[in-house]
Amino acid sequence: MLDLIIKAFYFVLPAYLANMAPVIFNKLKILKFFNQPIDGGRKIGSQFIFGSSKTWRGLIAGAIFSLMVVSLQAWLYGYVFFYNISIINYQNNFILFGLVGGWGALLGDLVKSFFKRRLGLPSGVSWPVFDQLDFVAGFLFFTYFIAQPPIEIIITIFFLTLALHPLTNLISYFIGFKKVWW
Repeated sequence: MLDLIIKAFYFVLPAYLANMAPVIFNKLKILKFFNQPIDGGRKIGSQFIFGSSKTWRGLIAGAIFSLMVVSLQAWLYGYVFFYNISIINYQNNFILFGLVGGWGALLGDLVKSFFKRRLGLPSGVSWPVFDQLDFVAGFLFFTYFIAQPPIEIIITIFFLTLALHPLTNLISYFIGFKKVWW
C-alpha cells in the first residue's frame, strides 16, 4: 500500500505544484503583466465566466511549475529509486508532459470555477470535494494521451488529494499565502 501511495504521489506531484503556483506567483508578484482575468471580465448573465482570480498569470505559473517538476523527474529517472517509483518513462516527452500537465491542472480548476459561477457561488467560497479534486481531474484528463496510469493509481491520487489538499491550504493560509483556509 505504501508503494502505491508513493508512486501515486510522485506521478501527480507536477499537478500539486502547478496548483500551488498561482498563489505563489501572486504573493511574490511575479509576472504581474499577466495578472489579467482569463475571462476578460465578461459575464454570462450576472456572473463572471470564471472570476477575477482565474488569471493568465496563474495558467502560465502552473505550466512553469509543472514543467520544472517533470524536468527534475526526467533527470532523476536514471536513479534506481526514482525509476522504481515512476509509472511512466519521464525521459520520453517530458516537456510535453510537463506543459500539458500544468495546463491540465489549471484548466481543471477553471472548469470547476465556471460551474461554481453558474451555481451562484462567488469566488473564494468553499465547494467541498470539487475544490480539492478539480486540478487532479484536469491533470489526469489532459495527460491521459501521454500517460495512462493504472486505475489503482488514479483512485489513490483522488484519496491522497482529499487528505493532503486541506492540509496544504491550512499551511498556505497560516504563512500568509492564501486569504482563506480552504
